[in-house]
Amino acid sequence: MTIKSARLKSNMSAMLWLTTASIFLYSCNNKKEQSENTTPYITKGDTIILQKNTPILSKLVLHKVQEEEYNPNLLTVGTVKAIPNTYAEVASPFAGRILKSYVKLGQKVNSGSPLFSISSRDYLAAQKEYRDAQQEYRQAELNLKRQQDLLHHGVGIRRETEEAATEFQIKKTALDNASGALQIFKNGKNMSPNTPLVVVSPIQGEVVTNNIVMGQYLKEDAPPIAVIAELSKVWIAGQVKEKDIRFLQNLTSVEINISALPDKKIMGKIYHINEIVNEETRSVEVLVECENDDRLLKPGMFVNVKFINTAEKKVFVPAKAVLQFNDKNYVLVQTSRNQYVKRYVETGITENDKIQVLNGLKPGETIISEGAFYLLDAK
Repeated sequence: MTIKSARLKSNMSAMLWLTTASIFLYSCNNKKEQSENTTPYITKGDTIILQKNTPILSKLVLHKVQEEEYNPNLLTVGTVKAIPNTYAEVASPFAGRILKSYVKLGQKVNSGSPLFSISSRDYLAAQKEYRDAQQEYRQAELNLKRQQDLLHHGVGIRRETEEAATEFQIKKTALDNASGALQIFKNGKNMSPNTPLVVVSPIQGEVVTNNIVMGQYLKEDAPPIAVIAELSKVWIAGQVKEKDIRFLQNLTSVEINISALPDKKIMGKIYHINEIVNEETRSVEVLVECENDDRLLKPGMFVNVKFINTAEKKVFVPAKAVLQFNDKNYVLVQTSRNQYVKRYVETGITENDKIQVLNGLKPGETIISEGAFYLLDAK
């Protein structure tokens, strides 16, 4: 082989190597470009960078974080109750037979209005005790006056006068006791012998229960046969969970809603918050006082109670914006164009497809509100 032929062969080998190297480099670069074009995003720690022209961009909806007016309303179920001092269950104080009824169901009565009369041996015995005490009182009074008169004229004895005064006080106390036993039911001064007992209403109100049956015999332990109630005002007993008691601190009003009248709103005010937590239900009883002139609220009725609180500024975001990783919640916050960072947040209540964010976000920041699930695989 000549020197010229050897050089020609060497040059051809070099060109072949360069060609092969060029093809290999071109192939690698082409694969790299194809790989970059098919990867929608790249991640750097908690940061996600979306590639240009990736289809995911058109599926993302952004939301600017803002504070909203929020009324932390608390809803619970309540029971209508009559106010204790405007509610009276009336039973016969003695065993006996009902002679007459003076009222009918729904009738309005005043304090002291007669309800029914009853013939009772016990009551007749109490009458006799009162009359005997009255007679003994008068005798003691006359004896005291006589002794005082004798002493005044110098012919009496002081010791006998003092004994008469002591006896007078004893008889007066006995008369007061006997009169007190009758005074609640009937005026003892106008009482005539053998008159029946007339049971009267202890309060002003309306007859809401009437089980008075003429001729019926009642025992001493018989249940009440009449109920008087003044229902122009009532209480609503609501049960509030102990974890929600904090909502009762800045209340502006209480709204009552009846299932039978969903469009009717009745306003009330808190009368009392119980100091004791029910250990079984872990709740506290809250009494709400309501006007009830139209008698829509009836004792025993179940109602819905809404405790309306003072409006506050709070951060709320769309519920779809909040993602979950293990037991933590996070959102994707925009840091620059097509670049987002994973931000863990502390959430509160959920209302109207929105979630309250307690910590982790500030007003003015932009987050992904829809389509964030396309980036769930980002590591």
